[in-house]
Amino acid sequence: MKKKSSCTKSATDWKRIDAMRDEDIDLSDSPEVTPEMFAKGIIRHGLKPVAKKSQVTLRLDRDVLVWFKAQGRGYQTRINSLLRAYMDAHQSTTKKKMAARKN
Repeated sequence: MKKKSSCTKSATDWKRIDAMRDEDIDLSDSPEVTPEMFAKGIIRHGLKPVAKKSQVTLRLDRDVLVWFKAQGRGYQTRINSLLRAYMDAHQSTTKKKMAARKN
């Protein structure tokens, strides 16, 4: 027994869409874009995102790395989140130690 194809033909009338002019498009349900909203917009198409992270080489125990990789995509982000949580938890202690050294 053959499986039915999961691909179905689009019901969109592409010829009609291609023939439309800008004036033919109903924008009544679209919110107006304010200058403030436009200024906050970020164009990402075709451009690499601005890097906010630093690339480093980090040595981890093999079993730790295997475990994180087994969690699937985003394992580096999860490692970063854990390091950030540790940093946040210990930051006040570190600030106190640094202040004590200055005195």
